[in-house]
Amino acid sequence: MANISIIAFDGTRFDIAAADGSTVMENAVRNSVPGIDAECGGACACATCHVYVDDAWTEKVGQPSPMEEDMLDFAVDVRPTSRLSCQIKVTAALDGLVVHVPERQG
Repeated sequence: MANISIIAFDGTRFDIAAADGSTVMENAVRNSVPGIDAECGGACACATCHVYVDDAWTEKVGQPSPMEEDMLDFAVDVRPTSRLSCQIKVTAALDGLVVHVPERQG
């Protein structure tokens, strides 16, 4: 179990106890985090679960896979810390993870 924080665009903070093996997107949807649309349900086939990983966490979260990079081409306002939340698997090493939701999704 890891505690993750998802910061909505309006600044609302969602502190979530997330099960190992789940994804950040699954936890965002379960907790009704606004701005995480997740239209493909986590199949890495869209960019509607785009988030910005907090700078302090980018190394631990790692880089996107080539497939994820292709999908990020469809996201709005992509930044160096952009990731698809469906591709971030929760592990104990991510306890304390902070991600930010962009103003709008692709």
